[in-house]
Amino acid sequence: MERLRWTLADGLTLVGRELGRMRHEPGGLIGALVFPAVMVVLFGYVFGSAIQVPGGGNYREYLMPGLFVMITFTSVMALTMQVATDASRGVMDRFRSMPITRAAVPFGQTGADVLTGLLSLGMMAVAGLLVGWRPHHGLLPTVQAILLLCLMRYALSWVGCYLGLVVKSEQTADQLMPLMLPFTMLSNAFVPTEGMPGWLRFISDWNPASALTAACRDLFGNPGVPAGDVAWPLAHPTATVLLWSAVLLVVFVPLSVRTYTRKGR
Repeated sequence: MERLRWTLADGLTLVGRELGRMRHEPGGLIGALVFPAVMVVLFGYVFGSAIQVPGGGNYREYLMPGLFVMITFTSVMALTMQVATDASRGVMDRFRSMPITRAAVPFGQTGADVLTGLLSLGMMAVAGLLVGWRPHHGLLPTVQAILLLCLMRYALSWVGCYLGLVVKSEQTADQLMPLMLPFTMLSNAFVPTEGMPGWLRFISDWNPASALTAACRDLFGNPGVPAGDVAWPLAHPTATVLLWSAVLLVVFVPLSVRTYTRKGR
């Protein structure tokens, strides 16, 4: 119990360190806030002029949950780059020489990422409201959708933390960044999947990004909620998101802590 208390205390200190670094690197924060608004305008008006929403409805309302999911999944590579940068510059070695618990460092990195993600979600939500998007089911379902997005982002942040510790190179991490794009493009985030070839639709239906998008559309009351004979993840999207998040945390939390500890030996 005492060790857990010190881990939480040290982790919160490192969360503050990560957030405080934004004052010295404002470009990253500005990008994190401006990028979501640009995506709303770009996708909403470029794709919106060519895509019909299944069952009818406003495409921008259909789109917004998909954009929330996009910034949730693409955050993996941003954290990978950040951790790899710290590792390559010797920051991780300095942390290991300090009298703090080893688990506190990855906990601090991932905790700060979730808080940054909330800022991005807030900015994107404001941009969505300006172009006509609305959550129609009230406060509680809206909060539930935001919590699902934060949970998935937190789970994915541990994936990014592990990858950053493994690659330990800014150049390698930068080359990995485009690999997360297919996770959102091969999903129902931006376009309906009904017209896809069977094998591609199967991949899309079982993509965790599709389940998260479907869960958010359902909770927000936006068009595009799967209906009829659909794959299990889309018929039970909230349960699927919880399951995926649990699996990622169970796998990558111990992997990240173990990798960070072993690199110091």
